[in-house]
Amino acid sequence: MPGHPPLATRTVIDDCWNRIGVRGDSSCKRLEEYLHCRNCPVYANAAAALLDRPLPAGAGGTDVDYSSTASLSARDERLATQSALVFRLGDEWLALPTPVFRQVTVSRPVHRLPHRTHSTVLGMVNIEGTLRVCISLARLLNVEPATASDDARHTHYPRMLVIEDPRGPVVFPVDEVEGVRRFATTALEAPPSTVAGRAIAHARALIRAGDRTIGLLDTPTLLKSLERSLA
Repeated sequence: MPGHPPLATRTVIDDCWNRIGVRGDSSCKRLEEYLHCRNCPVYANAAAALLDRPLPAGAGGTDVDYSSTASLSARDERLATQSALVFRLGDEWLALPTPVFRQVTVSRPVHRLPHRTHSTVLGMVNIEGTLRVCISLARLLNVEPATASDDARHTHYPRMLVIEDPRGPVVFPVDEVEGVRRFATTALEAPPSTVAGRAIAHARALIRAGDRTIGLLDTPTLLKSLERSLA
């Protein structure tokens, strides 16, 4: 067909990220491990295949600027939707934007540090052979543990989340991880100013998901509080 490269020069890519990934319905099981498609080896292999494909006939010697189109597409997507990892502390459902996360892992033993007086710092935890600081996000946000009656309503899959921090990765345990949720930017609600508490002070918006209200935490505010805890 005119305007299309010959079949021999085409690279067939399964763009699963547009179907079952973060740009699709987020049903891919790999998201539980990688959080975002850009962290997945399938995505990386597809990118490598696209970079390695031969140039179409007649393209040699011609500079083609794809950056403006790609930037516009990425910008439009960010304006339309965002993604966040949703997790539970006690009875509170909270979320952080996916870019701040480095890893989701199973619960591991925490080695307490002597002479640490800040109650937020739990100790050190071994993540893939490297010791990382482990903090209690529940204590930092003053989130109470679930009561026995309320606790019976929840499933119990404790996890540890690893987030990026200027000082290095920081780990915190959570009671449950729901997974990655995409939401429209226009659907965000401002947190009520009449509600007191550290959790609401760290939230930049609320997300309504059925009968559930999720507090979307503000990353810079949270990292500043972590910095004070680790000082």
